[in-house]
Amino acid sequence: MEGKVTGRRWLASGGSVFAVVIAALALTPAVGAAQSAASDDVTFTKDVAPILYNSCVVCHRAGEMAPMALTTYAEVRPWARSIKNRVIAREMPPWHIDKNIGIQEFKDDISLSDEQIATIATWVDAGAPMGDQADMPQMPQFPDWSVWQIGEPDLVVRYPAYEMPAAGPDVFGSLYAPFGLEEDRYIKAIQTRPVNGSSRRVVHHALSYAVDQDYDDLTNDGTQDQGVFLVEYASGKGAEIYPDDTGKLLPANQKARVSYHMHSIGESVSAGIELGIVFHPKDVVPEHIRWSKQLARHNTDLDIPAGAVVRQDGYERLSKPAKITAFQPHMHILGTYQCLELIYPTTPIRSEVVSCANFDYNWHLVYNYADDVAPIVPAGTILHTISWHDNTEANRANPDPTNWTGNGGRTIDEMGFAWIGWYDLTEEEYAQELAARTARRQAATDDNDQ
Repeated sequence: MEGKVTGRRWLASGGSVFAVVIAALALTPAVGAAQSAASDDVTFTKDVAPILYNSCVVCHRAGEMAPMALTTYAEVRPWARSIKNRVIAREMPPWHIDKNIGIQEFKDDISLSDEQIATIATWVDAGAPMGDQADMPQMPQFPDWSVWQIGEPDLVVRYPAYEMPAAGPDVFGSLYAPFGLEEDRYIKAIQTRPVNGSSRRVVHHALSYAVDQDYDDLTNDGTQDQGVFLVEYASGKGAEIYPDDTGKLLPANQKARVSYHMHSIGESVSAGIELGIVFHPKDVVPEHIRWSKQLARHNTDLDIPAGAVVRQDGYERLSKPAKITAFQPHMHILGTYQCLELIYPTTPIRSEVVSCANFDYNWHLVYNYADDVAPIVPAGTILHTISWHDNTEANRANPDPTNWTGNGGRTIDEMGFAWIGWYDLTEEEYAQELAARTARRQAATDDNDQ
């Protein structure tokens, strides 16, 4: 793919050049499509409302997290130009994968097509006409916010509420609750979520673990590990649903621990967090164990001077063949862009940038690769994350470009790593998966040539 090759060339030329060129290119397809669209009969009711209903009103409706509703013409019209600007910049809907580099097939892609963006832009440029009311589609029906994205859980763990004051420093700690399991079970899908809108505003992140019954943060002298990691929640993140033949072990006779980070929002909140789990049937042991790792997590010397754009690199070597299932960038307010590169154990060394994404602190999105394109890598492959932090005035999210920022857990500190999901393969499975994928691609090529 031409984009991948170009991406590697930019990567070698330096972080700031890479970020600037990528950001410019990311806008090009949508802008070009918008400029080429015909505007004769584009209306809200016939053309724009179906796009909004399909991709936007799940959040942009009364009672949801978005700042305004977009369900009627009267609600949409005052925001028309802003909507155009946000969709052309691919800031909304929140799907920040760079469209010019790497894999583009994902299980849960909510992004708009170039044609949809062109339709919205053309409609706005034509004066945002309403159109015939008879063309207006039916408002879709959405489940109540309390409905789990994983379906009805087999187990719900409700951690004790934490009373977060209206003002004060960021708070870190742990909460505990029982699992009540007397036998090992394998997790098929899992979701952490704040229990209501107020909790959602104060919870920065929440990491859930399975720990021994006698585990306690207050008595931990540093010799205890943190337990079996289960799942991470951060602002804007949804559920984790694993491929059918994979799962994660939840051992018997453990208790649940959530490691939380909360911040004040100007009003006191009784913050609640809950964990929902769907299990494989009791007699099913999945073929593969699904892993999730913070790649490049422990960079304590992260140094972001005032007015600077900084690149950070992290590496992780896989000791076994693997199939990479998910990519989730994690930074804080100054984070703007992150890439995942695979460095293969070949002679000469071969590398491939498989994903890049812009970053918005409000949306910690998980990009789940489609099964047929999820990277299959040999043992010895190095996962390389490249993260950019922008501490300049050009970063609209930057609260103070005159201030130095370093590594830390507070919201005003910075981090730079990715959550990578994968499962190990045997050498035989690796060869079989690779051969099967090669055969499918060859068959598709043959069909296209006919």
